Amino acid sequence: MSSGVIVLLIWLYLVFARGRFWLVRERRPDGPLRTRPRVAVVIPARDEAATIQACIASCASQDYPGEFQIYLVDDHSTDGTAELARKKSSAIHIVQAGDLPPGWTGKLWAIHCGLEQARRFQPDYVLLTDADIFHSPETLSGLVARAEQLNLDMASYMVQLRCESFAEKALIPAFVYFFFQLYPPRWIEDAHSATAGAAGGCILIRNSALERIGGIASIKGELIDDCALAARVKQSGGKIWLGITSASASIREYNTFDEIRRMISRTAFTQLNYSAWLLAGTVLGLIVTYILPPLLLLAGNIPGAAACALMAISYVPILRFYRRSPLWAMTLPLIAIFYTAATIDSALRHWRGAGGEWKGRFRP
Repeated sequence: MSSGVIVLLIWLYLVFARGRFWLVRERRPDGPLRTRPRVAVVIPARDEAATIQACIASCASQDYPGEFQIYLVDDHSTDGTAELARKKSSAIHIVQAGDLPPGWTGKLWAIHCGLEQARRFQPDYVLLTDADIFHSPETLSGLVARAEQLNLDMASYMVQLRCESFAEKALIPAFVYFFFQLYPPRWIEDAHSATAGAAGGCILIRNSALERIGGIASIKGELIDDCALAARVKQSGGKIWLGITSASASIREYNTFDEIRRMISRTAFTQLNYSAWLLAGTVLGLIVTYILPPLLLLAGNIPGAAACALMAISYVPILRFYRRSPLWAMTLPLIAIFYTAATIDSALRHWRGAGGEWKGRFRP
């Protein structure tokens, strides 16, 4: 079988048989919220002075008709994060995270501390959100409405990531594209599929489902905590859902290519279970899938040209979501080279003992 035919078969599978991951569209709830369950909003924060006030203001301004309380967990910040949050809203609960116990990641320990404080509120749902997310007023109502209408145990939004600097414009749409390729939303919500995924910046989880899996402690050492949480909920028999939204957005800045490289490197090798064999297979797969087709196109290979066309077509919807020109689809092979290099860098950092670094902490 020729190399051109191989890459064409790969792209036929990706476009038509992998849950139509590339058909990105926002899906709103089928109707208004008819119930008013209690919601605890838990925000882990470590040195988030640049974004915390916008995040708190957006959470406090939710149009949710039911009762909800906001718990900001200050994870040993040194930049005045908690004080800035308190200035923005006096109604929030400030929780100081305890010393990080062995075996826990910092973020999950902070969430655990917040949940312990929120227990007295007896919430029906918990909204887990990052400190760099700005939520539209209808975010909470929309997530709860979807969870109630579909009897979901967990609903998550992939919020719109910041796409303003040249590095962000070049690489961020591809980040979301590759994420959905790994975790097709249709497979996630399919009870018969083992695929489970979530976007950690905005997760609504039913409190009873959280208790059923043993709480956040059940995933305490996970670096890719959002997808690990989704997997635990789905394995316990829960229904999960992942969608995309432009109404809420991440305001964390990635102004340089190196900043995005570090963001990818933090978890890429974790995704491969720290396996050198999986790393080698992934690098080979990226080369064959994304780099070989344009080379075949230049050589006049018809199946390779068809593979290039399918590649470009599949990237256009996410480019439109980010208001980028479809011409950016031509850069996907170059972007794949960048992501391949970042994945290799992730492995090298892990082997040097610097894997999973985030704000001065390293994964053990």
